[in-house]
Amino acid sequence: MKQLIKFAIVLVSFSLWGQTSPSQEDLKVGLVLSGGGAKGLAHIGALKVIEEAGVRIDYVGGTSMGAIIGSLYAAGYTPHQLDSIFKQTNFNSLIQDDLPRGVKSFYEREDSERYAITLPFDKFKIGFPSGLSKGQNIYNLLAYLMAPVENVKDFKELPIPFFCIGTNIETGEEVLLDRGSLPQAVSASGAIPSLFSPVEINGKLISDGGITNNYPIEEMKKRGVDYIIGIDVQDSLVNRKKLQSAFEILTQVNNFRTIKDMKTKRKKTDLYIKPDITAFTILSFDEGEAIINKGEEKAKEFTADLELLAQRQKSSEKKPRRIQLSDSVYIHNIRISGNNNYPRNYIRGKLKIDTDTKVPYQDISEGINNLSATGNFKRVAYELKEVGENKKDLNLIVTENENNTSLRLALHYDELYRSGALLNFTRKSLLLKNDILSLDFIAGDNFRYDARYYIDKGSYWSIGLHSRYDQFSKSVPYSFVLNNFNLGDYNVNKITVDSQDFTNQIYAETFFLKSFKFGMGAEHKYTALETETIIENNDNQEVPFTILEQSNLFSAFGYLEYDKYDNAYFPCHGLRFMGDFHAYLFESKASFDFSPFYIAKGYLGYAFSPIHKFSFRVQAETGFRIGETEMNALNFTLGGYGNHLVNNLIPFYGYDFVSISGDSYIKGLVEVDFEPFEKNHISFGYNIANVEDDLYSTGNWFSAPDYTGFGLGYGLETFLGPIELKYTYSPERSESEWFFSLGFWF
Repeated sequence: MKQLIKFAIVLVSFSLWGQTSPSQEDLKVGLVLSGGGAKGLAHIGALKVIEEAGVRIDYVGGTSMGAIIGSLYAAGYTPHQLDSIFKQTNFNSLIQDDLPRGVKSFYEREDSERYAITLPFDKFKIGFPSGLSKGQNIYNLLAYLMAPVENVKDFKELPIPFFCIGTNIETGEEVLLDRGSLPQAVSASGAIPSLFSPVEINGKLISDGGITNNYPIEEMKKRGVDYIIGIDVQDSLVNRKKLQSAFEILTQVNNFRTIKDMKTKRKKTDLYIKPDITAFTILSFDEGEAIINKGEEKAKEFTADLELLAQRQKSSEKKPRRIQLSDSVYIHNIRISGNNNYPRNYIRGKLKIDTDTKVPYQDISEGINNLSATGNFKRVAYELKEVGENKKDLNLIVTENENNTSLRLALHYDELYRSGALLNFTRKSLLLKNDILSLDFIAGDNFRYDARYYIDKGSYWSIGLHSRYDQFSKSVPYSFVLNNFNLGDYNVNKITVDSQDFTNQIYAETFFLKSFKFGMGAEHKYTALETETIIENNDNQEVPFTILEQSNLFSAFGYLEYDKYDNAYFPCHGLRFMGDFHAYLFESKASFDFSPFYIAKGYLGYAFSPIHKFSFRVQAETGFRIGETEMNALNFTLGGYGNHLVNNLIPFYGYDFVSISGDSYIKGLVEVDFEPFEKNHISFGYNIANVEDDLYSTGNWFSAPDYTGFGLGYGLETFLGPIELKYTYSPERSESEWFFSLGFWF
């Protein structure tokens, strides 16, 4: 009996040895990666441990963030490369489609720095965007990272075969994505509802695969693998304290099904890894490093199992993988498809990519962003097709935005215009395919409007019509009024001045290198300065105010501008230059004797960041009048703080709005900005100026400054625009001024 037992033990031992012997067995391992937004970064940490254990992955399947990381791993990236890539990625800019300011035209920059909310307005019905982001930045990044495998159209032919899951949002059906364009498929799988717009693939509108199958283990079993490793980063249910937004509630509702499904799916997983990431949310990208570490920590608990698994695979098949990225590609030709309303030359003009030359991938990405910034396209995709040795065609696939009408909203408060609520109506392709009509109506303490019609011809001469009405009331020292207007000597300290400006322009402009524009045109301007504080027209009791000045001016003008600032309100890098010249040639119904006069002004600013989190801005500007005139409404008036001020109002620290006036001025500014946290700014500035009539004739422009001021402020970038609080002080006045502004300036 003892001999029989010994024989049985030996037989079992030989059997087990045969199962683990590389010559007898080679287990094919499938890897399933769940979706989970930012939590999916834990996949990277787990992959590090899996590779260190020596396990060969033979198939990868994933959903949403699992699809993104899984596809890159399948394409040839190592876990350490993925770690480096995602640590260097600014996810806030990526998710928000935060396009660099430099890729936008001047017109597009003005729009993005003016309106907080944009809503579709098709057939006079207000709609809502299909997502907060089009996902264009994510696609651009994926297309670049996947360039080495861009010719692979069947995902089984990747270095590691791959598939991912999407959801047909029209039918609610699960969609298997295992062929076609890899970056497009992965973008669709990761298109979280309400956050990203769905992606159209083969006529189907596809969104986040997590809606239907967030852990595609059944599909992996169909692939003929012997062993499945699953990494689960799905959300758990949370209590009511953490359900504070519509997005969080929608996520919780979707989790009901996925958590229930996992009870079955977990049993089908041979090695189940679930990192402890309950402390994070699907948007915790700023804590990416901690999430990656959590994935690594959890996977290390299974190191022994992973090493045993590796021993059951043939070592000769474990080929080292490392992907190599190229900085550029030779573009032979550009082919465009999907365009119906926008002609090829318009798209090529925005793309700004030459053919039969080597093009950096960065230029391709910028060209795609140029098109995206127009707002005329839902999505812009591209493929690079091999057409010869080291030559490729750029196949551009555009999806035009069907909606050409929108409503846009903004809110603002400042110390000059006070409160303002802006409602904008925008219609594209009104008369021509490349025209834009924009109407701003501003209600609040001071009614204003801004109407623009623009025919965009890219680098050719574009034509525009512009009409604007501004008004504000400001209490100023009576001495200031006496210095500028002919009023009697009254025993008052201050007087309230009501300002009106109605300006109409027709102009033509052209652009060079996207950041430089030159234009010229004709202008009609009506200005009126009035006061109800003092009434001098006693002979006409029907007029309860005194007209300080009134004019109807007709002028010709020219301008040029170069703008490479990275941020209009808080620039850290770049150069900005502006020059403007107006010739006021005719007048009707003036309250003064008119003779032609000319006004010129210029601005030069430079921003740089020599130290991390610190940036510096130096600025010089000047303006002067040529010719004698009794008109004072267009004098250069310094004081206050802000942007996009009407006419020749010039911000100046240490003084209130409308404090210093003259027909010429010169000003300098030095400012330092400290950004302790992203989009938070602490600034300190010092400005100097000389202001007087005939400044350059007297030579006083080169003398010691007559006016100085300091400014200390805090600013916050929000979706409404900047929120700023400024404390300013003037040494010569020994007085301070506070300024507060909220929202984009308009």
